[in-house]
Amino acid sequence: MKLPSIHIKPFGEHAVLIQWPNEVNEDILNKILQFETILKNKHLKGPDWEYVPAYNSLLVVNKEVTLEYLSFSKQLQDWYLNMGDIVPFQRYLWRLPVSYDKEFGIDLEEISNQLNLDETEVITLHTSHVYTVYGIGFLPGFMYLGGLPKALETARKDTPRMLVKKGAVGIAGKQTGVYPQESPGGWNIIGNCPVPIFDASKEEPCFVAVGDQIQFYEVSKAKYNLHQIEVEVGIYKPEKIEIDA
Repeated sequence: MKLPSIHIKPFGEHAVLIQWPNEVNEDILNKILQFETILKNKHLKGPDWEYVPAYNSLLVVNKEVTLEYLSFSKQLQDWYLNMGDIVPFQRYLWRLPVSYDKEFGIDLEEISNQLNLDETEVITLHTSHVYTVYGIGFLPGFMYLGGLPKALETARKDTPRMLVKKGAVGIAGKQTGVYPQESPGGWNIIGNCPVPIFDASKEEPCFVAVGDQIQFYEVSKAKYNLHQIEVEVGIYKPEKIEIDA
């Protein structure tokens, strides 16, 4: 793949924002993550540097020093243009259980009618695809997952709900995602995942990273309840598969 061009702009005194072409593209995301890996391991080492990758951008932050924008941006451009072909970075496929029971899939019937699909077809389509984590935000641990089958693409709700349950699995536009905590939300809710995506008490509060992949699999309500108990007592471990960069 030809190296995509980048644009760099200041983001306050302690950060710059590096932007790639404005499109949802896994090849571009891989370049972003490869460049982040090079910066972390070679050029901008140490705990003072922070990185926030998402979709088509990388935010580079150093809270301890004021960045001299012109010289720093030129340096970043040089490092990017000379980073080489392939830089490996670690990523994983996570398989997460979802119950599509009526209690959880509160919009499943409405969505199936809108899309002219049986509810079982909606579930089969949703679980048969592997999704890429393009960004984490809105709420701590909220994954924006690209790769939704075209047959499941649907608009956000006209009026967002004031309260969406923790673990709710929703679809909207070309994306799917899991609400990591209770919050307002306008996505169409088709199920619930018992696995907490974000836990502030842990050293790494969010076990998923941008660039990882997610695949959902259907479980019964009884199995969902069992997984909830396993999570509460600390014995549940989500299925994790190492994948090539």
